[in-house]
Amino acid sequence: NPGAYEVEGNDVDDDCDGDKDEPALECDDALPSNSGDPRDYARAMELCQFTQENVADPTKRIWGVIDADFSLADGSGNPLAVQRAIRGGFGDSIGPERGDAMAILSSGHAAATGDSNPNYAGFQIGMDLGTASDPPADWATANGGKLPNPPGCQEAGELSSNDPIMLTLRVRAPTNASSFSAKMFFFSAEFPEWVCSQYNDFFVALVDSDSQDNPPDKNIAIWNDGDQHWPVGVNLAKVADGLFTACQNGTIGCLDKNIPESQYTGCEDASLVVGTGFDELDTGGCGQGKYVGGGTGWLTMNGNVEPGEVFEIRLAVWDSGGHIFDSLVLLDDWEWSVEAAEPGLEPPQ
Repeated sequence: NPGAYEVEGNDVDDDCDGDKDEPALECDDALPSNSGDPRDYARAMELCQFTQENVADPTKRIWGVIDADFSLADGSGNPLAVQRAIRGGFGDSIGPERGDAMAILSSGHAAATGDSNPNYAGFQIGMDLGTASDPPADWATANGGKLPNPPGCQEAGELSSNDPIMLTLRVRAPTNASSFSAKMFFFSAEFPEWVCSQYNDFFVALVDSDSQDNPPDKNIAIWNDGDQHWPVGVNLAKVADGLFTACQNGTIGCLDKNIPESQYTGCEDASLVVGTGFDELDTGGCGQGKYVGGGTGWLTMNGNVEPGEVFEIRLAVWDSGGHIFDSLVLLDDWEWSVEAAEPGLEPPQ
């Protein structure tokens, strides 16, 4: 039917357009880096089909992006233009997972060393952009009215999202899709010395769907350690040795700041940090001589949908506990699947 997406390799004309097994479209080869159109950020993630919500003729009710919007983490207000970008690469070694570009959201400037439109600004000390909001209300309520945190770590001093940016996509799912996936790569200048502190910057991906197969708090940017789901944030390094892989091994935390210390051994490829700005060398304190930040590497996050439904996904990053030592997320490579998925992050391959 016309509302289906084309499943490659099944030898079926799924969307009834007269062709079988057409490859998914790519539409991100000429997007401006500083685009103010939130729909371009969907395109940068390979969501290339757009549609309308209220379509009377069911034969014209195709899947696609219905609307897109930027806001602060609670859905109100406007983030700064410097907090978003579309890039063909980030740093010296990181390219898109698919297509020619990827979307970038940041609690500081969405730029690596040498980038322009917007320009680079150091992630440490970082930029106090002067904006703040509550965290997403439904997510905070589902987590007991506080920010999730590993045991033994400092509690956040305030329930606030500082310098936040949220991209909300309203999408009609294909009639033959039961799930989707997208790639994400989280960086933070809070790593390594502020791990397990109150400065636990977050990235969340909240799915508003009729599907009952997503987490109760709607967040699919989570790591399942077999006992509990942990959201993507700086303190994830405390409970998931191996989720931060683009970094330097060694001590995380800082006893001089009353932050519990431990040894982190999950870093695999520090070269991915080179040229990003997170590779500047810390000149003092517990991080002296180390890169000022680190990242997760590319991870796949999965979420579930009801076939043909209209759903929303809210993608947000923010600083916690303060406005400096910034964080950033790269987003790319959206794909549909006919099979239901285990929601959350897939382990690195």
